[in-house]
Amino acid sequence: MSSSLGNLRDLYQQVILERYKKPRHRGKTDPVDRYQKGHNPSCGDTIELTLKLNAAGDTIDAVKFEGEGCAIAMASADLMAEALTGRPIAEALEMVQRFQNMMQGQEEFPQEFRKLNVMQGVSQFPVRIKCATLTWHTLKAALEAAEPGETDHFISNE
Repeated sequence: MSSSLGNLRDLYQQVILERYKKPRHRGKTDPVDRYQKGHNPSCGDTIELTLKLNAAGDTIDAVKFEGEGCAIAMASADLMAEALTGRPIAEALEMVQRFQNMMQGQEEFPQEFRKLNVMQGVSQFPVRIKCATLTWHTLKAALEAAEPGETDHFISNE
């Protein structure tokens, strides 16, 4: 194994643990302009995303999450919330697709989002990919929902 790959794996583990233990975007946005629950049946991760949009409704002002799950799911949610704050919805949806492509080893993020590239480490463990992508699937459903407000249905990433 090359040393750079070893370093990437160390960084991956370090970032995941740090974000899991001390998430920066846990909670609920005020107001809640979009709300979506996500669930990963294969391992029991559950996430509740809330989004605050700008006045025009086309840009994400804040993303917060609550839920229970493994370190990968929670770290992915926290990194996603950080990366998408201040982004136009159209760009956020493109980033969802890019993240999914990255999980399949096809793409990575440009330098300004290099923290998200740390999550590439997950792609080596196919069974954990759903843990990393849960929050992104949930975000996509939240953004594509026409009406704000709380719904009881979960989005599942099975």
